[in-house]
Amino acid sequence: MKLIVQIPCHNEAEALGATLAAIPRQIDGIDAVEIVVVDDGSTDETVAIARREGVEHIVRFARQRGLARAFKAGLAESLRQGADIIVNTDGDNQYEGADIPKLAAPILAGEADIVIGDRNTAKLAHFSVVKKLFQKLGSWAMRRLSGTTIADAPSGFRAYSREAALRINVVTDFTYTLETLIQAGKRRMAVVDVPVRTHPTPRSSRLAKTMGHYVAQAGGAMARTYALYEPLKIFAIGGGMMLVIGVALGARFLYYRFWVGNIATGMSQSLILAAILSIIGFMLLTVAILADLLATNRRLLEETLYRIRKLELDPRRGAGPSTRPEVPEEVPEEVREEVTAASVGDDPGRGS
Repeated sequence: MKLIVQIPCHNEAEALGATLAAIPRQIDGIDAVEIVVVDDGSTDETVAIARREGVEHIVRFARQRGLARAFKAGLAESLRQGADIIVNTDGDNQYEGADIPKLAAPILAGEADIVIGDRNTAKLAHFSVVKKLFQKLGSWAMRRLSGTTIADAPSGFRAYSREAALRINVVTDFTYTLETLIQAGKRRMAVVDVPVRTHPTPRSSRLAKTMGHYVAQAGGAMARTYALYEPLKIFAIGGGMMLVIGVALGARFLYYRFWVGNIATGMSQSLILAAILSIIGFMLLTVAILADLLATNRRLLEETLYRIRKLELDPRRGAGPSTRPEVPEEVPEEVREEVTAASVGDDPGRGS
């Protein structure tokens, strides 16, 4: 049983040493603990510190690609190295490394596929009142969207079983935390949380410039991910509302025209609005059916991708650079990156 801790990093030279030192190298029920550092285009001594501290695997990006892509690359590399459990933590020493065994325990016991570290943000002194409020509202919304009971949805301190990691597909560029949680809920994975400890960080978050920016980006990511798995519900609700309002306005016009016998001022405009809303509603219902068919096709593609990953990322096939598939130059960049990520950690400059 191998546990790999993956750490996405961008210019974390100041805190990475403390982060690595806190990671336990011996855990009950685990035969080996290894570390993967994903260098997201750092310009400081992040990589040098990782090497000095004995990190077994380093994935390097030539330029910054963002947290979501760094997470995806680390996940792929951890799977290639034979991880049975993958723990993700931050390089800024925000999370207490000594709590990693608590994250792994439910997976070892066969009780969970994914374990989220609950920071109990309501009691964190270094969180502002506004940040606590948005965290509470965001986690409530995520519970509704994902069908899980997770208290701290944005927490990046989490553990994945190998099977769960193989089925995770990160398509947004902003953050993986919300997207993967919705995916897990829709795929009926067992998701639990455990209390974890945190440390105040000396700098502000690099994920978003302001709280408003984070809310906007996170809200968009949540909406897009939910729409991928529940398109029929999304479009059918919108179309149904439009259709009901349109029919109601049309019925109102007919009532005044045939029963009252008097068409008051503005009734003609109501009839036009009723026609427009009814047409829009019908179109949205049609889109709902088409989107549901696409969602079915997506599920089939995800199952195919899962089987391909299971073959490509089998550690028995070897972890050398020769396992990278040749991708023709004319293939679009996004497709090339997805294929590369599934085989070598999403980076042509990988080193270890």
